[in-house]
Amino acid sequence: MHDLLSTRTVLTLAAAERIAQAAEAKARDDGHAVAIAIVDEAGRLLLFRRMDGTPNASVTVAIGKAEHSANYRRDTVFHQQLLAQGQHVVLGLPRSLPLEGGVCLLHRGQLVGAIGVSGAPAVQDGEIARAGAALLDE
Repeated sequence: MHDLLSTRTVLTLAAAERIAQAAEAKARDDGHAVAIAIVDEAGRLLLFRRMDGTPNASVTVAIGKAEHSANYRRDTVFHQQLLAQGQHVVLGLPRSLPLEGGVCLLHRGQLVGAIGVSGAPAVQDGEIARAGAALLDE
């Protein structure tokens, strides 16, 4: 029976908190106020932070970016680049948000969740998200 089951690594709340702290530190260093959302591998919200001064819309956008990355198993910049190349089919993807700032959280090549950041220009959102995701590389 054990051959039919697999073992998987899951993202814990403690890990999500450390990832969010790393992302928030990067945002502060760069002078940005952002919303940070971390979801599990199923795209369900695990942790959310909103820095003081973050625009209201950034709440929904950060969550959407994280969900997009988890659900499509790609960083959101991938679909943003396709859209920039004229591949408008990206706009038809269900529950997608093709704006940079959503980054997959990987552990040993396995998706364990995603982080979404919003509140700065999209390129900086991506940098902040990658700073958080880099914590899993250590």
